[in-house]
Amino acid sequence: MTTTNLSLPNSPLPDQGVLDQLDIGIGGMTCASCVSRVERALKKVPGVQDATVNIATESARIRFAPADQMEARLRRAVRNAGYEPRTEQQMEAHGVASPWTGFGPVAIGLLLSAPLALPMLGDAFGQHWMLPAWLQFVLATPVQFGLGARFYRAGWHSLKALTGNMDLLVAIGTTAGWALSTWLWLTAPDGAMVHLYFEGSAVVVTLVLLGKWLEARAKHQATSAIRALHALRPEVAHLVGPDGEVDVPVAEVLVGDRLVVKPGERFPVDGVLREGQTQVDESMLTGESLAVAKDLGDKLTGGAINGDGRVLMQVSAVGSETVLSRIIRLVEDAQAAKAPIQRMVDQVSAVFVPVVLVLALLTLLAWLGLAGAPFETAMIHAVAVLVIACPCALGLATPAAIMAGTGVAAKFGILIKDAQALEVAHKVNTVVFDKTGTLTVGQPRLTAFVVAPGEDSDAVLTLAASLQSGSEHPLARAVVAAAQARTLQTTAPEQVRAVPGRGSEGEVGVRRLVLGSVRWMDELALSLGPLAAQAQQLQQEGSSVSVLAERTEVGLRLLALLAFGDEPKPGAKETLAALRARGVQIVMLSGDNRGSAEAMAQRLGLQTQHGEVIAEVLPGDKSAHIQALQKQGRTVAMVGDGINDAPALAAADVGLAMGNGTDVAMHAAGITLMRGDVALVAAALDISHRTVAKIRQNLFWAFAYNVAGIPLAALGYLNPVVAGAAMAMSSVSVMSNALLLKRWKPRLRELRGPGSG
Repeated sequence: MTTTNLSLPNSPLPDQGVLDQLDIGIGGMTCASCVSRVERALKKVPGVQDATVNIATESARIRFAPADQMEARLRRAVRNAGYEPRTEQQMEAHGVASPWTGFGPVAIGLLLSAPLALPMLGDAFGQHWMLPAWLQFVLATPVQFGLGARFYRAGWHSLKALTGNMDLLVAIGTTAGWALSTWLWLTAPDGAMVHLYFEGSAVVVTLVLLGKWLEARAKHQATSAIRALHALRPEVAHLVGPDGEVDVPVAEVLVGDRLVVKPGERFPVDGVLREGQTQVDESMLTGESLAVAKDLGDKLTGGAINGDGRVLMQVSAVGSETVLSRIIRLVEDAQAAKAPIQRMVDQVSAVFVPVVLVLALLTLLAWLGLAGAPFETAMIHAVAVLVIACPCALGLATPAAIMAGTGVAAKFGILIKDAQALEVAHKVNTVVFDKTGTLTVGQPRLTAFVVAPGEDSDAVLTLAASLQSGSEHPLARAVVAAAQARTLQTTAPEQVRAVPGRGSEGEVGVRRLVLGSVRWMDELALSLGPLAAQAQQLQQEGSSVSVLAERTEVGLRLLALLAFGDEPKPGAKETLAALRARGVQIVMLSGDNRGSAEAMAQRLGLQTQHGEVIAEVLPGDKSAHIQALQKQGRTVAMVGDGINDAPALAAADVGLAMGNGTDVAMHAAGITLMRGDVALVAAALDISHRTVAKIRQNLFWAFAYNVAGIPLAALGYLNPVVAGAAMAMSSVSVMSNALLLKRWKPRLRELRGPGSG
């Protein structure tokens, strides 16, 4: 259970600017009709803005206006609807339960039903092993009213709410079979052999229980990704205190504490390496199998495994603020969310049970009136209709696939924020990439520094590095790094002002400096004079060119040209080619001049003649380019990593943020790639496509069971036992089909090319 505050600016409650969010575990749900009933019950609670129930995770997520005792009222609403609200401890216990938990009632049902079903097996071999009627009654009654009591309880609550669910269908159908058999037995003449249907009711109850138990086992496997992530959290940390090293619970660790992490241990929380060197296994967080070298000052992530070095770290984040906690929250949110297609299924399920009850009644009347069949025959056919029509598989089809798909994606470093992103991603036919930091390494270096005639190179570079010393921009860091390489001493700038998409200006000592793009200098009417030809040549060679100038009383004075170069990311070219081979349109957005952008595009294998490169794009214009593509009827995915990519990520149909980028970008995106591997873009689209395919397969088979089964049962081709087996197997087959997604692996090596890591 989690409680967080969500800002909701469009809330219909004008006096409440903030909504609370609560997750509640719910026991006793059996089909899609249960989902609809619980959602209606929760939405009736005053102050509730929205309620989403997920049968696969057996939980509800409610958003509501803050009010006293709201959690208690929500839990009471769940209980009044006929279901069990679970505490956080119960949910955790339920999650770690043994796979054999709950098999006891199934085993008892099998033992009591086997003697009843044995005569059916004997008939196939020409043997007639009919048990006495009283013994059939003794075996069937405990199954019907003992093991089947759960169906009566849930069915009664369903009737009180004037709705229907699977339990009501099972309760009515099996009770009708048991009551008919009892009536035939008690009214039969002495010594007469009458055909009874006790085996039908008992076996159906047992099969339904068996199906629910198998379904629960499959759900347990589907949530294994969450449990694996929780298992990454160590319980104890080695705290360095005034009295030396002491072991404390991780829950007591504070930001700023210094912790010792021994070889082979997991880092308990996020932090920064202060002493020592090591290799770190981050595979469970990023999907990267190779260990990552860590030096002084490098970031350490809680849950990762320390290599062979004993290190000292300083804590930077604890509790819910750690990277691992955010990952768990993202995966839980995705698995709890409801895909758009599931809402349609829920609407169908809400009217499904009443329609089935009517069909069963019509079946009974048709066999009695039109076919002239005996009452017991007509009743058995009606019972078969009730049993086979249970909408269990229908409710599980979508959430089961989403749980499995998001879980296996997280294992390989692909975090899917919500089900809608997963469902939309498979439709993507255009992928727009930011250039710097996404397709390129994002660590440009100063490749050329050309000063104006009469200027001193070291002095001018010192000015440029001083102006850029407070900036985190990649080009600014490259200038500072170049000055450090020459051992030049920089000074702190004053009154620095960044001009988005153009550059920056400020004062270094008494000198007022301007450093930015050639385009900006054109806007400021600065002539490059003797350096114009060299600037053009550098741009044609693929360098990003900036200009340093000084403001004087007579205007701007040219000081130097700065040329920057970057390298394509390993595997980027292969990934772009693989996406193009799948029919996906590729577009690279760059703020660089056209010459620089096209030079990098050539190295990446992009086809500039086909419009795959858009250069000289200001940060604020990126989202406009996304919208322009959408107006052409394209379904667009945007891939980026910087703060200036956030509007474009939000504007795209699907945003994919590089996990090595900024938090702002990750919040704006629907999918986060935990490491800066471009191949994960293709992998994310692939798992989306496969998950949606599983959803469609599951929905097809779920509908097919009912569409084919109901007419067959109504026409008398299915008896209740076969109908019960088919109904149970429909749920199991849907879960099993969804679990096939757990075998998925991204084909990163093929995308990166031979010989790569």
